[in-house]
Amino acid sequence: MKDDVARELPLPKKYEPRYFNGLLVALAASAAAGLLRMSLDPVLGVRVPFATFFIAVIVAVRYGGLWSAVLTMFIGLGWAIVSWFPKGLDSTETVLACIVYLFTSAAIIALGRQMHVAEALARGRSMQLQDTVQGLRASQGRLQLATQVSGIGVFEWDIPNDRFSGENPEAFRIFGRKPDDPKLTMADFMARHLHPEDSARVQLQLRQAMRPGERFHVVFRNRRLEDDWRWLEVAGLFLFDGEQPVQLIGVVADISERKELEDSLRKMAADLSEADHRKDEFLATLAHELRNPLAPIRNGIELLKRSDGNVTQSMGVLGVMERQMKHMVRLVDDLIDVSRITRNKLELRKQPVDLAQVLRTAIEANQPLIAESGHHLEVSLPTTPVTLDADATRLVQVFSNLLNNAIKYTEPGGRISVVAERNGAHARVAITDNGSGIPAEMLPKVFEMFTQLDSSIERTQGGLGIGLSMVKRLVEMHGGTISIQSEGIGRGTQAEVRLPATLAPEPAPWTIKAELPQLRQGRRILVADDNRDAADSLAKLLSMMGNEARTAYDGVDAVDLAAQFRPDVVMLDIGMPRMNGHEACRRIREIAGLGNTVMIAVTGWGQDEDRLRSQEAGFDLHLTKPIDPAAVDTLLATLPAPTR
Repeated sequence: MKDDVARELPLPKKYEPRYFNGLLVALAASAAAGLLRMSLDPVLGVRVPFATFFIAVIVAVRYGGLWSAVLTMFIGLGWAIVSWFPKGLDSTETVLACIVYLFTSAAIIALGRQMHVAEALARGRSMQLQDTVQGLRASQGRLQLATQVSGIGVFEWDIPNDRFSGENPEAFRIFGRKPDDPKLTMADFMARHLHPEDSARVQLQLRQAMRPGERFHVVFRNRRLEDDWRWLEVAGLFLFDGEQPVQLIGVVADISERKELEDSLRKMAADLSEADHRKDEFLATLAHELRNPLAPIRNGIELLKRSDGNVTQSMGVLGVMERQMKHMVRLVDDLIDVSRITRNKLELRKQPVDLAQVLRTAIEANQPLIAESGHHLEVSLPTTPVTLDADATRLVQVFSNLLNNAIKYTEPGGRISVVAERNGAHARVAITDNGSGIPAEMLPKVFEMFTQLDSSIERTQGGLGIGLSMVKRLVEMHGGTISIQSEGIGRGTQAEVRLPATLAPEPAPWTIKAELPQLRQGRRILVADDNRDAADSLAKLLSMMGNEARTAYDGVDAVDLAAQFRPDVVMLDIGMPRMNGHEACRRIREIAGLGNTVMIAVTGWGQDEDRLRSQEAGFDLHLTKPIDPAAVDTLLATLPAPTR
């Protein structure tokens, strides 16, 4: 039986029965029993000789264990035989008495052993229970700490009594309730706390989860305080009595910050998708806008091949090619300006300028397009000068772009007005047209990069969709503001620019026109470019202008040829093989007698940092491709006469 109990209730060693030294217990118990029995001899005589030894066996099995009790039993048997059975074991009565003693002692030992094991089991289970309670308390403390730190609440819904309540401080905080608030029915809780738009969905989730094996999970908005709506995520399980749900135990977390982050990420993803879409449209538009001028240029080349010396036809073709080339250069310049602005690399060269003079220059630049479109232009400029502290070239770019848009998006024969005035400390310029207008949904997007009002394949107006974005940044760099208003499609558009005006004296006349070239002596010019066509064609143009030109096709040859040719002017490409233009410039500067040679960088790299690197390498001037031959001719005319 003991073994069965041990197998049924296994105990750790620390819970097993503890005994004293078995031999000492047996000797002490036996001695005490013998002395006690001897003291009772006057009364008992030889009767019941084992009476006290039964007590000794009980003491031995209790405090000394099994073998201590057995030893005590046999000591008692021996003592009785010696002391109270003088005839020894020859007497039948004596033998029976001994047998009864042995069986009785064995029974006492067995019962004592079982009692001892049961007592030890009880003590062990009690200690295990105490350890379990302590562990549960520690686990409960850790769970409470974890829910508090993680912000997770625990709640309960008693379904038979229909009572809903939080079970920890976090649940009360999340739901916006207090521990002493009365428990609500589920219907009352939903009416007071759930957002009306979420209530039906939560009830549906509850009904679906009221089936064995289903998990309850829902996200909804909870009113914690008046007009304080928070997003909560709830998960739980129903407990069942048979097939009837009786209780819902769940956890709840406030995920408002996570929802805001998710919404922000979704908006960011949508914005990135929209930006990517606009980028793709821009690249397609860029290819289209660059191909458009290339087509007449290519046709013009073929016409020149077939002109058979027809000067009139050739001049007309050259005019077309020149206009288309200027258009391509303007597209590339706009791209470069946008790149500079977006990277905060564009520097304004401010000086006092007259607003009216800036507007006249912008109007003059667009006059051919106005005449071609047959528009009626009305201009109202202030009678007294309105002085601005501004970069005149950039402001011309701003107003020219706005005026160009008005021209392009107005049907032929339309009306366009330019009104400028001073309002207190600001100058106001309004450019108004009666053209196609802007849809209301597009007004907030007109200043975004790559935005096209008409992205269809049938669109009639060109452009890259970067003009207004660039205009807005330029105006803001001048401390001003710009706004676009339109009453809708077919109702026209008004662009209004406000700029801070100054009280400076009347500015000196300003012009962006280049000076006329003067007569000068021809120069020796070295042209170096790894693009042979570019080098050869530029050298021929320079020769036709009365100069002596030589060509090289990499940096090393340029340095060698400079030492032989002794040029007055060197025009170097930057990205050449074997030796780049910067290093070639340094090497040429080191050649005896060429220290004062005019060094000009001619490159497709036109950012401010590119110009700075050219200056550091020793270049006097930095020109970006494609260079205007007339501007080159004018530049050469302004250089000091060669000395040789």
